[in-house]
Amino acid sequence: MDDIRTVKLSKYLAKHLRHQPERIGLTLDAGGWVEIDALMTAAAAHGFRFTREDLDHVVAVNDKKRYAVDGTRIRASQGHTVAVDLGLPPATPPPYLYHGTVARALDAIRAEGLRPMNRHDVHLSADRETATRVGSRRGRPVVLPVDAAAMHRDGHVFRVSANGVWLTEAVPVRYLRFTEAR
Repeated sequence: MDDIRTVKLSKYLAKHLRHQPERIGLTLDAGGWVEIDALMTAAAAHGFRFTREDLDHVVAVNDKKRYAVDGTRIRASQGHTVAVDLGLPPATPPPYLYHGTVARALDAIRAEGLRPMNRHDVHLSADRETATRVGSRRGRPVVLPVDAAAMHRDGHVFRVSANGVWLTEAVPVRYLRFTEAR
């Protein structure tokens, strides 16, 4: 499978496993899972054909490990805008986590903190490099350190997805370190 087709299939999966399963007639279960055969049948019925080998390739090579396969089922690891419960247990975060953004978002973040926007949770990275890559998708990246240890001490709940993305409902302004942003 060539790189262009791999990216196209990955984006197709993200759209339908995270945001619009109903668009192709899929129904995710409560945990976000769908049978692979049902996904492939629905995609083919809507003019987007792929093989199980293509799907396995995309899951294996995705640099962000966006998808999880469990036997005959697949789901997105996080980032849903549709209602799902990933069943992730609370986890103790490292002292600092990082959020990648762009400068034009800083005024809103300074005023409101980090909000999940149209997703279920705020996504945080365990390292600056990953946060930098995330922020660079929308322009010149700015990385904000998050005092996760203080948040955790203050009762905020963190979970970590199968692909290492840290999730929390919101990050109030007081836990952000704007002076350390780069």
